[in-house]
Amino acid sequence: MNKAEKVNYIIDELEKLYPVVEVPLDHKDPYTLLVAVLLSAQCTDKRVNQITPLLFERADNPFDMVKLSVEEIKEIIRPCGLSPMKSKGIYGLSHILIDKYNGEVPKDMGALEELPAVGHKTASVVMAQAFNIPAFPVDTHIHRLLTRWGITNGKSVVQTEKDAKRLFPKELWNKLHVQIIYYGREYSPARNPKLSKDFITKNCASKKVLKTYADYEA
Repeated sequence: MNKAEKVNYIIDELEKLYPVVEVPLDHKDPYTLLVAVLLSAQCTDKRVNQITPLLFERADNPFDMVKLSVEEIKEIIRPCGLSPMKSKGIYGLSHILIDKYNGEVPKDMGALEELPAVGHKTASVVMAQAFNIPAFPVDTHIHRLLTRWGITNGKSVVQTEKDAKRLFPKELWNKLHVQIIYYGREYSPARNPKLSKDFITKNCASKKVLKTYADYEA
C-alpha cells in the first residue's frame, strides 16, 4: 500500500473498532482535564484516574487549588511520579489562570504552552478534547504506531505530528488520536506485540518492521 492507501485503511479500520471514543482520563471540565493530562506524563491513565478523585475532592478548580500548598498537592499526587515538578506546575498554573484568565482555561495553544509544566502534547490534548479545536496530540504510543505503520519516519514526535497532520483529514484529528491510543493498548503494545493480533501493522508495515515481531512468518 502507498501512504494514501494506508491512511484510508487505518481510518476505516479504527472507525470499525472504535466508532465512539472518550478521553481515557476522567475529567469534568477543561481545568480538570488539564490537570489530569499534566499528571499523565510518564504515568498510566489508570493510575491518574485513581489519584485525580483524591485531588479533585480537595480542589477541582484553580481557586481551591491555590488554597493548598505545593507540599499538600505533592503528597496527593505522589503515586503518579514526578510529583515535585507536577505539584509546582499545578499550583503555578492555577495562580496564572486566576490572575490572567479569571480562573478559566484559555482556548489558545500558545497561552496553554506558557503555563508551568504544560508542554505541547498536553496543550494539544486540551485544545482537542476540552474545546474541540483540531489538534493531533502525539504521545509515545501514537509515535510508535505511526512509525510502525510507515506513516512517519519515526525520527521525532515533532516530525510524527507534522506527518499525521499532513496525511490525515483535519476533521478527524481529534477522534483519531484517541482511536490510535485505544488500538495500541489493545492490539499493538510497546512490549511483546503479536503480529497475529496486530492486524493494522501486519497490513501496513515494511518487512523490516514486521521482522521485529517474534511471531513473524515470511
